[in-house]
Amino acid sequence: MTDIRDDLRACTLCTERFAATATRHRPNPIVWFAPGAKLLIASQAPGLRVHEAGTPFWDQSGKRLRDWLGLDEPTFYDRSKVAIVPMGFCFPGYDAKGSDLPPPRVCARTWREDALAMLPDVRLTVLIGGYAMRWHLPEFRTVTSAVADWRDHPDGVFALPHPSWRNTGWLRKNPWFEAQVLPRLRAAVSEVLDD
Repeated sequence: MTDIRDDLRACTLCTERFAATATRHRPNPIVWFAPGAKLLIASQAPGLRVHEAGTPFWDQSGKRLRDWLGLDEPTFYDRSKVAIVPMGFCFPGYDAKGSDLPPPRVCARTWREDALAMLPDVRLTVLIGGYAMRWHLPEFRTVTSAVADWRDHPDGVFALPHPSWRNTGWLRKNPWFEAQVLPRLRAAVSEVLDD
């Protein structure tokens, strides 16, 4: 196993791409994983607050995600237990209208396989959002169908909508998520981390 974390932290592949966004920011890869972790959170990409803080899910989305998982903050941020490996390690920026840009594909092509290879002890993978679902679920159609079909995924895989406030409407329209998926997810997280 090759430890890529220092090289990943120093990555500047997207310098020109990010300089051309409305935010005109520099790369700041958020690297939050270590060998030994049993829970993998495969997410999309850091937001602006995370970019500035240097800590993944250091925002309201993170509070909601921790609640969904049934984890307190110290456990969630314990890299020996929880690995957070997004599809893009840097904040992709905003477009001219202030909308989030997608994670650059070059990031996953360059780093993802090697990052996941550093995590041989992962027993539970939580996919957050469509970009992660497309990578990990070969039958991916839509976020809603991926979340709803949780029983059909490979053992140890859950798909979740993004915990952003923007998905509050989705949560209201899909009460089965909170009633059926979250209790099973919390039980799986507890089983894996308490083992």
